[in-house]
Amino acid sequence: MSFNITLMPAQRSFEVLRDEPILSAAIRQGIGLPYGCRDGACGSCKSRLLEGRVIHGAHQSKALSVAEEDAGLILPCCAAAQTDCVIEARSVPGAGEFPVLRMPARVLSLQRAAPDVMLMKLQLPANQNLQYRAGQYIEILLRDGQRRSYSMANAPHNLGEPPALELHLRHMSGGVFTDHVFAQMKDKEILRIEGPFGSFFLREESDKPIVLLAAGTGFAPIKALIEHMRLKNITRPAVLYWGCRSLADLYLHDWAETAAATMPNLRYVPVLSENTQAEWRGRSGLVHQAVMADQPDLSAHQVYACGAPAMVEAAQRDFVALCGLPENEFYADAFTSMADKQAA
Repeated sequence: MSFNITLMPAQRSFEVLRDEPILSAAIRQGIGLPYGCRDGACGSCKSRLLEGRVIHGAHQSKALSVAEEDAGLILPCCAAAQTDCVIEARSVPGAGEFPVLRMPARVLSLQRAAPDVMLMKLQLPANQNLQYRAGQYIEILLRDGQRRSYSMANAPHNLGEPPALELHLRHMSGGVFTDHVFAQMKDKEILRIEGPFGSFFLREESDKPIVLLAAGTGFAPIKALIEHMRLKNITRPAVLYWGCRSLADLYLHDWAETAAATMPNLRYVPVLSENTQAEWRGRSGLVHQAVMADQPDLSAHQVYACGAPAMVEAAQRDFVALCGLPENEFYADAFTSMADKQAA
């Protein structure tokens, strides 16, 4: 038995099998529902059920509370439809967006950018035309069936020759994939990838000022957005806040400074949370609080945030509650690592 799922306002429909998670069915059919962890831990896929009935599998209360569920919110990653359903998912692109493809990719280069950050370039097959929006991500398919999500750090026009995706990988101690990347991976290794996924991309129809908010390797999709803005000559005022623990963790600090120097509409504000270096004369503390100190009124802004779930959640909560940011003007990707899931 199957049911029909309709997403509004995109007016996209797809079928889901009974007891199949709605998100799994969407991904299988190339529908770009937002998500982070896929197992009820982060809340990134949270949507509103307008019609129909679902049953939730196991999930964490911080991802979906009882009060939120009573108010009609669902987690598509662990919700199974029991009837035809209509779901409000405003970040889902409309019909005609780029298809989700699965393909091999060859490791073209590995560059250690910081003690725990690797810049990887993945060469795309010559016979595949992977199309994506700046800000989206791919998944690397591991041999045991697990997946790892990484945002493209280069905009589509910046693939180079041969065409290659740039990924920023943070080493997670004990991580099945990143342990291999940092200790054993060699150039020319073949990986399998699938994508593009995600609804994290610039809303170009707006003329609102932009806050670009990154933490750690959450800088990757923000970098792609900046490259896209430069290509399209988008002149909306924009400020990049990049939060890291130490100066060494600002692994593309020079790149960000150059971008701000060559794009008149862009400012760059690096923020260190653990400022123990005497040579640092910049901002310190939590990166989202630096935004609030500079921009106490965000009512006329758009925010694009990427990084650890804790940062993204705090930014969304405080920007909306304390700075007047409209809820629908906060766009985010929050990726939960396997270590984060196990700890939770």
